[in-house]
Amino acid sequence: MVYILLGNGFETIEALAPCDVMRRAGIEVAMVSLTDSLEVVSGQGVKVLADITLDQVDTDKMELLMLPGGLGGVEAILNSMPAMVLIQKAAEKGKWVCAICAAPTILAQLGLLDRRNAVVYPGLEDQMFSAVVLKGERVVTDGRFITGEAAGSCIDFGLRLVEVLKGTEIMEQVKNGIHYHG
Repeated sequence: MVYILLGNGFETIEALAPCDVMRRAGIEVAMVSLTDSLEVVSGQGVKVLADITLDQVDTDKMELLMLPGGLGGVEAILNSMPAMVLIQKAAEKGKWVCAICAAPTILAQLGLLDRRNAVVYPGLEDQMFSAVVLKGERVVTDGRFITGEAAGSCIDFGLRLVEVLKGTEIMEQVKNGIHYHG
């Protein structure tokens, strides 16, 4: 099971495009609201109905935890102690922990990217602490952590998530199915 954390102000395509790509690969994905309401509003004003709330996440079934960017969404995650505990727990249990755009700064704040290769939205490198930021890369994998640069890399990011969960062949099938040439 993949869980995507959604706080109000999240970046629309950074959450929905990877979700779409993973579901096309047959991966079970749940959009997770950080509040008691299933309705979450993106930074672009798009209302999304999450599948579950944070207290319904089953860590025993979790294979991958994904954090979309968007400054409002990142702030919502940082201000949610249960979300921060979930991220730490996912990392401790050796689950895939993935973040895109501004969200890798959350992982850096938790010390999860210390001395690891990563990417982040350009201009936020100073918030990555001891992570090794690889400028110009779209998606970076280091251990069980995957980071994506920005909204423009969300399809590449989603495809990488498919690849680590389902393998290169399934990833290529999805890539060809959507006629992606990135």
